[in-house]
Amino acid sequence: MLLRLASLERSIAGRALFAGVDLDVRAGDRICVVGPNGAGKSTLLRIAAGLDAADGGEVVVPRGVRVGLLRQEIDPRRATSVRDEAATALAHLDALEAEMRALERAIAEGGGDVDESLAERYDAASARFHHADGFARDARVDAVLEGLGFDGAARARPLSSFSGGWLMRVELAKLLLSEPDVLLLDEPTNHLDLPAIEWFESVLDGFAGAVVAISHDRAFLRRQARRIAELDGLGHCTVYEHDYDGYLRERERRREERLALRARQDRQIAHLEQFVDRFRAKATKARQAQSRLKAIDRIERVEIEPEGPRGPRLRIPEPPRSGRVVLELEGVAKRYGDQVVYDGLDFAIERGERVALVGPNGAGKSTLLRIAAGALAFDAGERALGHNVETAYFAQHQLEALDARRTILEELGADASLADHARLRGHLGAFLFSGDDVQKRIGVLSGGEKARVALAKMLLRPCNLLVLDEPTNHLDTSACEVLEQALASYAGTLLFVSHDRSFINAIATRIVEVRPGEIRSFPGTYDDYRARLRELERGAADPGDAAPASAPSGGAASGSAASGGAVAGAPARAVAASAPSKQERIAAREADKARQRALGSARRRLETLEGEIAACEAQLETLGHRLGDPALYAGDGDAARAVTAERDACAARCDALYRDWERAAAEIEAIEDASRDAASGEAPARR
Repeated sequence: MLLRLASLERSIAGRALFAGVDLDVRAGDRICVVGPNGAGKSTLLRIAAGLDAADGGEVVVPRGVRVGLLRQEIDPRRATSVRDEAATALAHLDALEAEMRALERAIAEGGGDVDESLAERYDAASARFHHADGFARDARVDAVLEGLGFDGAARARPLSSFSGGWLMRVELAKLLLSEPDVLLLDEPTNHLDLPAIEWFESVLDGFAGAVVAISHDRAFLRRQARRIAELDGLGHCTVYEHDYDGYLRERERRREERLALRARQDRQIAHLEQFVDRFRAKATKARQAQSRLKAIDRIERVEIEPEGPRGPRLRIPEPPRSGRVVLELEGVAKRYGDQVVYDGLDFAIERGERVALVGPNGAGKSTLLRIAAGALAFDAGERALGHNVETAYFAQHQLEALDARRTILEELGADASLADHARLRGHLGAFLFSGDDVQKRIGVLSGGEKARVALAKMLLRPCNLLVLDEPTNHLDTSACEVLEQALASYAGTLLFVSHDRSFINAIATRIVEVRPGEIRSFPGTYDDYRARLRELERGAADPGDAAPASAPSGGAASGSAASGGAVAGAPARAVAASAPSKQERIAAREADKARQRALGSARRRLETLEGEIAACEAQLETLGHRLGDPALYAGDGDAARAVTAERDACAARCDALYRDWERAAAEIEAIEDASRDAASGEAPARR
């Protein structure tokens, strides 16, 4: 046993974060701590590291066991270089080598008469130094920093020249170099790009000690977790002896059991209350009524963790239809001072594609994204948007554009159409703003909450090209899944950058790898892309087999590499087939008209259902408030029972409306798929 948490308790401002936390950490453990924001996950890790005190319980660390926590703070003003700062993790080896050199000098000064005690001390120090691989410490520092994305020039730069995300990488490097017995990691992948995440995971795979990590990165959880410790936000900690997927299944099974138990308990309480309401005024039954009241008080209510956002709660507005080629960059060049990012870049996206840009930080992903969105000027070349293309761009800096004086609901309503107002609350609920949360002022929100507001605001507008820069950065697992579902059913075109591999796998239809001076295109998901890279590394395929970045997924393209090393090529052009006959053209037009009529009818049905759902949910909220009013329960209880029955009927109607909504949405998707299969593309308009 390397670490034991026994009956830990912690409260903040009178609110219990958690109580009765018991967790044994053993060698080789991979434990991931999960739970909603504010449940106390980071506090638990700080207590385990000895940085914070618990209100109750104890942390047991056996003698000789070293526990290391990934710190979230570092002084960015320090003039120390990255390499020197990372090397401080091995300062004990510097001291040990200095001791060895001092002992060598003392032995040499003794001439031929060697002091036995000095020799023993030197042998012991030398053995410790060799065991710690002291002579390779410089190479170890360089290897860890390189794995985390610091090249030779970056390692020599002072800390003050780096952003907070890169400073966090320095802290992670120091932690890995120090080789503690227990690694405590708080969101370790937050500031890593995809190559660094994969390198970091390979390091953890070879780590013999224990890892306790907090993460919202589902790919990281699936790869690393062997046990799950869940803080549920109600003060409880439950340990699951499962990997992440097993935890999800077991958690759902337990929740269903608790729901069934809660339902039985509610029926029991309702039965007791009914007896009390009926007989409390009768003298012959008064004692029995009082006995049942006491029985109700003694019942320990079954607590149910609140559910995440209910789907389908987030639906991106239906965008207008665009041309076949949505975006085309030809011969684009971009430099910052003497640094050439792109020189003669060709790149194109077709309607309906979902393209993910991946690659190391600093390679030019954000530059390409901003050029594509029209948010960044370039030095040469041409950017062309296709016919009828409307673009929406999301980036973290847009948080500053929010009006601090408005409430969340007012901020979304300011730019929303009248048709949107009916679904604003449901839309915000998908981004974890429910109930009174929507009345919070923008000025009091955290950075993560502001990011969710900005993303929710952007997705209200019916645009057919979404350009997203790290859209999941501040979303927890539930919100990420809701966004994935919405984007998966989105009928427009998507270009995005993300370090969330699960998100990329769920959304992307094409991966574009961005590296300094070059880009390559790979059809499929992120897993398909990684498999293709492994084939290339084994020499099983020619690197030229990767599609040029300007070619759509699965398409063919021709062209030569542009200057600067960018893979170039024109978008795939359809080869003209024999012209269709007049009868075939007439039949095609009639079929298209029929599809458009059916599509219009289905969309009107969907809008009607959304209005009915909004009204039904508003009625449910009103009935919930009435059931929370103590005055309702005065008298014989008939009024309360009537309201309860009305609420149950309303809930059943809401469920039926949601099922109708899903059928209508599926019908629209089927019609649109048929239209896309039959339609031909329009040429892009130059802008």
